[in-house]
Amino acid sequence: MFINLKTKLNIKLMKYFKFLIIPFLLLNFISCGSSDDSVEAIVENAVFNDLDGNQVSVKDFEGKLVLIDFWESWCGPCLQVFPSMDELREEYPDQFEVLAVTVGMNEGPEDARAFAEENGYDFNWLYDETGVFVKLGGQGIPFKAFVDPDGNFIKIEMGSYGREGDYNKTKEMIEEYF
Repeated sequence: MFINLKTKLNIKLMKYFKFLIIPFLLLNFISCGSSDDSVEAIVENAVFNDLDGNQVSVKDFEGKLVLIDFWESWCGPCLQVFPSMDELREEYPDQFEVLAVTVGMNEGPEDARAFAEENGYDFNWLYDETGVFVKLGGQGIPFKAFVDPDGNFIKIEMGSYGREGDYNKTKEMIEEYF
């Protein structure tokens, strides 16, 4: 009986598959039991640095709906939404907070400081020194995480609905919680 080349290759791959995939699946299963690695725990316990190097925790903003907005100054969709988030900060100063966190893809804290000084939005300008963005699986920006007034993770959003769309969706969330 002839076994074609494709079948032989599949048999060899299956031998290696069990040595590569099974340990990977076991490690994933074991790590899923750890609540410290969950998206919720990562967001709720996130700590960033402000542009002067001081640590800022998401927990510092309990009592407000918090938007953690991962951005960089070259990201057009990120910058397009900043004016509408600034408007919401002005409309709901006691209920809504923006943590504008530069992720360090191509920029450092100095670049974020220059942008903040030039544009003047009323955000908490932060830098992701500890890799929260990567831990959350962030691979691109805009990337946003929301935290409720009790400090609990709500959701992650990737991309943007544009200035008006993000404004309306975020305003609905603020009004839902307050």
